[in-house]
Amino acid sequence: MRKTLLAAALALPILGSAAAAEDTIKIGYIDPLSGGGASVGEVGLKTFQFLAEELNTKGGVLGKKVEIVPLDNKTNPQESLIQAQKAIDAGVRFITQGNGSSVAGALSDFVTKYNERNPGKEVLYFNYAAVDPVLTNEKCSFWHFRWDANSDIKMEALTNYMKSTPSIKKVYLINQDYSFGQSVRSQAKAMLAAKRPDIQIVGDELHPLLKISDFAPYVAKIKASGADTVVTGNWGQDIALLLKAAADAGLKVNWYTYYAGGTGGPTAIKQAGLNHQVFQVSEGLANLDHQPSRDFEKAFRAKYDFGMFYPRAVNQMRMFAAAADKAKSTDPVKVAQALEGMTFEVFDGGEGFMRKDDHQFFQPIYISSLGERGDNEPFDEEKTGWGWRLVAKIDTQQTVLPTTCKMERP
Repeated sequence: MRKTLLAAALALPILGSAAAAEDTIKIGYIDPLSGGGASVGEVGLKTFQFLAEELNTKGGVLGKKVEIVPLDNKTNPQESLIQAQKAIDAGVRFITQGNGSSVAGALSDFVTKYNERNPGKEVLYFNYAAVDPVLTNEKCSFWHFRWDANSDIKMEALTNYMKSTPSIKKVYLINQDYSFGQSVRSQAKAMLAAKRPDIQIVGDELHPLLKISDFAPYVAKIKASGADTVVTGNWGQDIALLLKAAADAGLKVNWYTYYAGGTGGPTAIKQAGLNHQVFQVSEGLANLDHQPSRDFEKAFRAKYDFGMFYPRAVNQMRMFAAAADKAKSTDPVKVAQALEGMTFEVFDGGEGFMRKDDHQFFQPIYISSLGERGDNEPFDEEKTGWGWRLVAKIDTQQTVLPTTCKMERP
């Protein structure tokens, strides 16, 4: 009798934890929390934790609490696969990642093969920032969904704006030497050649990813080239340190970027005195005249010392909840099927949609510049006093590019 009671007592905590696990949806956050990419990884983690809290205050997802499980991949594809398996072993059925398309390619392939081998235990991969076009073209997967515009979409928007700027004569390209940076480089050359054949490419540089501590030699090359404009897809410390070196060298050119708003970027821009000379293409900005996103931004900044850099993460988490509600299930297969073709009111206003053919999300795209703020621009960045200003908006349908995806569905 005593043995039976003892066994029952010992079983209670285990049963209790199992019950708690059933009431929790864990999302594995696989991104750099150490090393060169840590600055953006930490921002992403806090963003997703904030969004999980938002869902939980509204009752969670189908009554279940959402928990973000941080997993440090050090921006390394092989380490990412180790962390993904660790997450799956702990019962995680949804993972999210964004920093590094080389990591994204490895994760997409891993999840696809895992699901083939483990029917009934499928895992979904939500991509919030890795933008190599191959992920929704020749390497597309049913198990991968992307909420960020791919780099071709962003370059199409940037070059459409640049073609109508006659002061641009000489362009210098500097990018990270991996799949995404190479894509930015090739598409910039191709699109500028088609839209503005008079523009001269005076420099085309690739450098190691997140390995450069001093960009002074690169900035010296830019100055020597006579460029009036720089185009870069750099992110993380690679954009912050590049802009810092430009500030130190007194380089006064216009910059067309994907991620100048990342940690350290705005501070370097202000130090360089580049007032509305640094442009960024993104799916939103803090100073848009859109009250719901401004209210969210205010609450977000009250908790953290940075702004909402990932409006796409808001769309991702809210759409996940909507898909689960539509499917009346948190089963990954049913959630995926509910996401396909879904239309959604995006964070910064307007309608977006998840294309069924390739699982690429389309949404309004904005080009903005950082500098002195006007009367209706309440938010600054990194306590510089400067903020992002809307320069151009591209409506959802104008961002749609064709896909070569031949998706296999379960």
